[in-house]
Amino acid sequence: MEKPIENVFPAGARPASSPAGLRLFFKKLAQQKALVFMSVPFLLWLIIFKYLPLWGWVTAFQKYRPAKSFADQQWVGWLNFEMIFKDAAFYQVLRNTLVQSSIKLILGFVTAIALAILLNELRSLLFKRVVQTISYLPHFVSWVVAASIISTTLAPEGIVNVLLLKLGWISTPVLWLGKGEYFWGILGASEVWKDVGWNTIIYLAAITTIDPSQYEAAEIDGANRFQRIWHITMPGLKPVIVILLILNIGNILESGFEPQYLLGNGMTVDYSDNLDIYVLKWGLNLGNYSLATAAGMFKTVVSFILLISANSISKRLGGSRLY
Repeated sequence: MEKPIENVFPAGARPASSPAGLRLFFKKLAQQKALVFMSVPFLLWLIIFKYLPLWGWVTAFQKYRPAKSFADQQWVGWLNFEMIFKDAAFYQVLRNTLVQSSIKLILGFVTAIALAILLNELRSLLFKRVVQTISYLPHFVSWVVAASIISTTLAPEGIVNVLLLKLGWISTPVLWLGKGEYFWGILGASEVWKDVGWNTIIYLAAITTIDPSQYEAAEIDGANRFQRIWHITMPGLKPVIVILLILNIGNILESGFEPQYLLGNGMTVDYSDNLDIYVLKWGLNLGNYSLATAAGMFKTVVSFILLISANSISKRLGGSRLY
């Protein structure tokens, strides 16, 4: 005689597809109707600006001409993708994108975590607030204004060259934004200056959730400040770091657009152009919308694969994950 199948659901729980499960779902939905109504604008924005535009991906498989209707467009299959992968400029901008994103990722994580820990260790509340305010302010400055400040600072007669000349480290002014090999470093430093304060907010919030009694117990046991940071603060930040790392790996091909476009020029184009600028040039400047769409589609698909892979790896290693 066969054994009856055991109930795999916890007491009181029902599968969502069962009538009882559906009733429970709608009951909870009714209880949280305020939150549901609050989420409606976001869902509408998500559908209108994120999902509906995906229809435009079909142009990547066409020789798209704006004057023609959809039925009259010429279908070319994978031709646009073949053109991209045969274009030497594509691999150059892909290299630039990966390097710029890696610099932004590494510097962004290291500087934000370090600043959050240093702010947490400050005993003067007034000084801590002053430092936080000063570090936050650049985030609210548009990249147009920020690029103007950076360009003025790094100009031949700017404060950087004046200071280096006074110190005797250089004999003639350096054209910082005129040499491609300097661009990646300047971009990384600019990103840190602009966003390090803003990026520390979530780490400071995570630090506040750590039980203060752990620090007190460690201090009683003779742990110095660096030992308390390493053995208490850093483990407490680990879940947040893992989740943010997963999100940033998914955006590894999103190195930005505004700083590269505003700080780059003809002399640094081999180092400043990335995938977004590549799409802009082919789409708007040259009018090849199909090839630009194919390049953008490639970036999105790769980002999605990286996000899923990073989340899967984190799950297997037993760390935090998005879902």
